[in-house]
Amino acid sequence: MSRDFVNSICRELPGAEWSDPWGGGHDAWKVGDKMFACIGTANDGVSVKTPDIETAQMLIDAGVGVKAPYFHRSWVRLPFDADEDEMRYRLAASYDLVRASLTKKVQATLPARS
Repeated sequence: MSRDFVNSICRELPGAEWSDPWGGGHDAWKVGDKMFACIGTANDGVSVKTPDIETAQMLIDAGVGVKAPYFHRSWVRLPFDADEDEMRYRLAASYDLVRASLTKKVQATLPARS
């Protein structure tokens, strides 16, 4: 998998928007102006949000991901060579988690999640 593969998944999520907030080639994906996925300039994987620190640590312990540098401990970095189904699931789960945390007013402005 690659940056393009991850970006293609994120692009399909309703209301997802791409940005490069720090310049220099970051791919930050947001919903309702809150980030749910980020690919750094190292181009070695994608960082995603998990529900809590314990879930992130479980994924790290299981070898699915590593601690996401520069992010809260509830985020993990999934390497591009991760299982494709796992990658799709974690990107969608991160998106759903962030989307659910938005105010009802902001959620109402987003396209429906199928």
